[in-house]
Amino acid sequence: MIFGLTIEKLLLIGVVAALILGPERLPRYAESLATLTKRAREWVSTARTRVRDEMGEDFDDVDWRTLDPRQYDPRRIIREALLDDAPVAPRASATAAAPATAVAAETPRETFRGGGDGPPPYDTEAT
Repeated sequence: MIFGLTIEKLLLIGVVAALILGPERLPRYAESLATLTKRAREWVSTARTRVRDEMGEDFDDVDWRTLDPRQYDPRRIIREALLDDAPVAPRASATAAAPATAVAAETPRETFRGGGDGPPPYDTEAT
């Protein structure tokens, strides 16, 4: 399977190309396609060799399937990040000794919608 095309689809494309191009031009186009395919293979081979040379011995240790961008689902990544139970570092501020009502009054929202009467959690890595 080439780029999601099956043999039947490739055969149909070939028949349509033969009918449109005609027997006079078809050999030239087939030769051009073969040349383009060879060049593309050379480019890929050259790129792979350059990456291997630049990465050194680490090239063989890379699991390329984990780097495939098609596997990333933004919804899943966000869901996992929101459901992550990582501890939140306490916020160091001058209002830490103040009563909870004073801290809540200083925040943009009076209370955090996630529950509780305190201010919303503060992510130190996000700022």
